[in-house]
Amino acid sequence: MSRDPLLQSYKLKHLTLKNRIMTTSHEPAYPEDGMPKERYRAYHEERAKAGVALAMTAGSAAVSKDSPPVFNNILAYKDEVVPWIQNLSDGCHEHGCAVMIQLTHLGRRTTWNKGDWLPSVSSSKHREPAHRAFPKLIEDWDIERIITDFADAAERMKAGGMDGIELQVYGHLLDQFWSPLTNDLVGPYGADTLENRMRFPLDVLAAVRKRVGAEFIVGFRYTADEAQKGGITAEDGLEISKRLAATGQLDFLNVVRGRIHTDPAMTDLIPVQGMASAPHLDFAGEVKKLTGMPTFHAARIPDVATARHAIEAGLLDMVGMTRAHMADPHIVRKIMEGREEDIRPCVGATYCLDRIYQAGDALCIHNAATGRELTMPHDIPPAQTKRKVVIIGAGPAGLEAARVAAERGHQVIVFEAQPAPGGQIRLTAQSPRRREMISIIDWRMAQCAARDVVFHFNTWAEAEDVTALNPDVVIVATGGIPNLELFETGKDATEVVSAWDIIAGDVKPAQNILIYDESGDHPALQAAEIAATTGSSVEVMTPDRTFSPEIMAMNLVPYMRSLQEKDVTFTVTRRLLGVARSGNKLTATIGTDYSDFTEDKEYDQVIVNYGTLPLDELYFNLKPLSSNGGALDHDALIAGTPQTVIRNENGSFQLFRIGDAVSARNTHAAIYDALRLVKDL
Repeated sequence: MSRDPLLQSYKLKHLTLKNRIMTTSHEPAYPEDGMPKERYRAYHEERAKAGVALAMTAGSAAVSKDSPPVFNNILAYKDEVVPWIQNLSDGCHEHGCAVMIQLTHLGRRTTWNKGDWLPSVSSSKHREPAHRAFPKLIEDWDIERIITDFADAAERMKAGGMDGIELQVYGHLLDQFWSPLTNDLVGPYGADTLENRMRFPLDVLAAVRKRVGAEFIVGFRYTADEAQKGGITAEDGLEISKRLAATGQLDFLNVVRGRIHTDPAMTDLIPVQGMASAPHLDFAGEVKKLTGMPTFHAARIPDVATARHAIEAGLLDMVGMTRAHMADPHIVRKIMEGREEDIRPCVGATYCLDRIYQAGDALCIHNAATGRELTMPHDIPPAQTKRKVVIIGAGPAGLEAARVAAERGHQVIVFEAQPAPGGQIRLTAQSPRRREMISIIDWRMAQCAARDVVFHFNTWAEAEDVTALNPDVVIVATGGIPNLELFETGKDATEVVSAWDIIAGDVKPAQNILIYDESGDHPALQAAEIAATTGSSVEVMTPDRTFSPEIMAMNLVPYMRSLQEKDVTFTVTRRLLGVARSGNKLTATIGTDYSDFTEDKEYDQVIVNYGTLPLDELYFNLKPLSSNGGALDHDALIAGTPQTVIRNENGSFQLFRIGDAVSARNTHAAIYDALRLVKDL
């Protein structure tokens, strides 16, 4: 028997959980027609078969028609959900993993122009800033029907084989009642006393318990401290926790701290990279100590050491490692096998959550198999025929290609022009709070080292260097160089510098700066942060109607917190048309896509962020020597079958290019390019 605290079993009511690691409720936005179909099952089953003890699914499943999904949620108010829930339950149970589901009514945290176009309802008359819909102030008959909806949904989940449910009480309707910040009611559910504010959640709990019986497991995931003036204080939260325990109707408490009504508030509750790890763990431990209740918690617990401390110190009974399991679903298995060093690290990029909040599906920035379990392997199968694979470039695309090829058993040789691996990731990691991104590179280098991949750094590979090795496959992952050509002008803006120049420290920021951002991704704001910190006056300009759309909600928060106190302004719907030198100044000609308006403005320095252009000279030199002429069979790539295109009978190797060597995209796209191509080589 292992003595590792994380691998000890835990008795929750009648249920024995085989270890102390769980995935907490989250909505990866994989449902189809509101149902958790095969993709949903495969996602959770991957973690179950690797040893996670408890999968808390959904985030959250909607119990009412006037709680339309905003993240492609499961529709728990439909009877047809039951067989799909059974399918999901079976997928986890087959591997000894307990499975539960989170139920909710979103209240004002949704909108009216989805689903059946019913008005949102809330105990508050104010809209939630994040979702913008003005709610109807809830009436007595709304309360009655929603209580029934919760009980109906709980019954469906029990019928679908779930081991239990969790009611969502932070940010959603139940919490809107018990927070003084979001309760504008009078009467028995009014804001005047804590007893009244708690009445609705407890009425829901009583109805659910009556419907599902005494043995079915029911818990709350709730905010025990809103960390905002006028809201639930830590003292209030501890009192609430005591009252919840005293009901005798709850089997566990899942504690969070903070609010989610705005992007900044949500980022404090669910911290991103550069923020403290496990910031609310000790507070969750206070709740456990005070109540004696089984206590769960998750908030940026990205590594095994922190999780182990949470259990060993008695702060938690079950520790949530949700984003960590998106990066590596096999954490528990690797702990059990003594392979913790092989765990793919969560780098806190929060690409997963940011995509959901932008109406996408959850994807991990550097595990392209997550969410694609039906088509992409987490464990790379060996190839039947071993080949020599030469890769040019050791950025994220090249290193993923090298890792996967090596796991396939191929002989792998990598050329890199720079003295160290990383490509654009190495630039990203120049910002102290984004330093964790380098783990994307470090992990792959360690995996390659363990599989005898040969690296040639400080080597600018020419075509003859590659062909001299007699490769079977050549993969060009040379990335790109900053594009300084202004949109549809046909010429470079010769007086400008790139955002990369500022980030790398190759060019020092001047005093009065224009950062022209046509890409809307990290380099522009990263350069703005560097410049503003040195005392520059910075204007960030975009032709779009909103700035930095590719950074997305939670990742934008740290930039804003850094920039808003400095001399930085944001200008939207303005297009840079040209730059000319005027003595020791630069004159920027600025227009707009909306009219013929133009103006000239003077700056000391103009910085452009407009993506990259492929560094593709080597690719085109190798192309006529290859058997496939560089061609990629898209149908085979999508179907997951080997590439067999022949365009040149005299070619001696297959040639492919991936990542930004094809076109400017992002880290996830580069890694996905590599995985889905090389897994079939």
